[in-house]
Amino acid sequence: MQAQRGFFMQFLKLAGPFWCSENKVIIRQQTLFLIVLTILQMALAVIVTQWSAALFDAIEQRSMSGLLTQIGYLILIFVASIVVTAIHLKVKRGLQVGWRAWLTERVIGQWMSKGRHYQVTHIQTAEHDNPDGRIAEDIRIATDEAITLLHSLFYSLLLLISFTDILWHLSGEVVLDLGLFSFSVYGYLVWVAIIYASVASVLGWWVGKPLTIATNAMQTAEANFRFSLVKAREHSQAIALIHGESNEQRRFQHFFQEIIKVYNHQTNAWSNILVFNSGYSVLSMAFPILIAAPRYILGNITLGALMQSVQAFQQMSSALSWPANNMPAIAQWRASVERVNSLVNALNELELEIARPDPQRISVEKPEQNILVFDNLCISKLSGEVLVSDINEKIHQGAHLLIKGDMASGSKLFKAIAGLWPWGSGRIELPDGEPMFFMSPRPYLPDGTLRAAICYPCLPEGCSLASLDELFKVAGIGDLLEQLEQVDEWDKILTREQQQRLGFVRLLLYAPKWVLIEEAFDSLSPEAEEVMLRLICQQLPDATLIILSNQPVAEAFRSRRIIL
Repeated sequence: MQAQRGFFMQFLKLAGPFWCSENKVIIRQQTLFLIVLTILQMALAVIVTQWSAALFDAIEQRSMSGLLTQIGYLILIFVASIVVTAIHLKVKRGLQVGWRAWLTERVIGQWMSKGRHYQVTHIQTAEHDNPDGRIAEDIRIATDEAITLLHSLFYSLLLLISFTDILWHLSGEVVLDLGLFSFSVYGYLVWVAIIYASVASVLGWWVGKPLTIATNAMQTAEANFRFSLVKAREHSQAIALIHGESNEQRRFQHFFQEIIKVYNHQTNAWSNILVFNSGYSVLSMAFPILIAAPRYILGNITLGALMQSVQAFQQMSSALSWPANNMPAIAQWRASVERVNSLVNALNELELEIARPDPQRISVEKPEQNILVFDNLCISKLSGEVLVSDINEKIHQGAHLLIKGDMASGSKLFKAIAGLWPWGSGRIELPDGEPMFFMSPRPYLPDGTLRAAICYPCLPEGCSLASLDELFKVAGIGDLLEQLEQVDEWDKILTREQQQRLGFVRLLLYAPKWVLIEEAFDSLSPEAEEVMLRLICQQLPDATLIILSNQPVAEAFRSRRIIL
């Protein structure tokens, strides 16, 4: 019970603020409208049972006028049901997509902020694998199913209240004669329905409990398999060049075998539920007639009252059986909520860890100065193992610094400058008001037009064709100019050398004052790399260059050097 309470509190903390968000007035109006429509649906269900009673009474009395009257009422009920159902569907789906949009924006905003999407991959204390699946699929299930389940629960409660009252009056008084004594039972159909539905719910919950675990495991296995396929597609050229297809097939088979294993567990859980539901549905059809028929045979009630009693019993037992009937949906919903919560908890944990005062954290500051300072800087692993220590440097604007030695430590130094690697100690002082431009070994080229990929993260409208024409030719990739407006997956179709030359074009477009180059031309020949570095010095004569490389060609462009 404590675990259940904790789960619902976590869910409310995650998704509850939606009703207090910026569009809270519209959201609350939609919610109120949905409640009113649900009440109308329940009212129609009650009217149908009353209509059914009147219909069978008319049939029993062989009244043609009564039959025609009930046909007229049926048309009105039919039209009202269609209108209410159609409006209800639109309002419910509008609320679902609005809730999903709000929660998706919130989680993406937390995940894709200040490099947290990168840093969270180093947190090992919480499950946060496959964040794409958690954001795209699990948030959809968490919000859609929550509204569907809440609506059906509210509807069931309304049915329970309404049909308990109807069934109580239809049951009348039954006298049980036990020989030695007798006593009266009022509303006996209500008590039978409660016992019947309670037993069925307990059995259904017990039978379906393994499905929650199996569903959660199935979603994880499917996400891992999908991620392995995506990763292989992203690195298809590298796999093809080293003939790694057979290895990839084995990896795919391993992940798919995990799906098969979990699938079999889920099938067993499903089969138990289906067996139970199949028997329960057959019994629910016949049981209420059998227990209500004696009163009709004895002449205590009419045929219409008998059929109304049967329908009321079925509605009441259905409302009481809500937990058992919704077991699969609850299992899927809970598994998705837990996956989304795991990602959010990992991000929250990361925020707390970075914000917590700790001498084993690198402090990144921006004082009012135009130099880059490393003050007793130490770079560590997450485990605390020191990679490099006692870095003390002052780098003034216009300097050319070469960093050699351990490239892994150098890469983490660049990440520390960018605020992505807080693990270590000491202080980094950044130049105030001057953005740092990082050139990685492989520049990020998003899908879309080539112009948009080059101008990223700015909009392509800011890049004129004349400036791009000149820079493409300077970079030695003038043949790509004709593809500027072509839409494609550029990180797939361009060679690594072409991508690095496009990174050079992006650098000259932005013309920054501080440039950090991390083996950004390692796919070029030494001669071509020397040309690129010389062009940077010519095109950006006032820029500060910090070059991370062990290549001899970089020595000619340094004014200072650090060896890690």
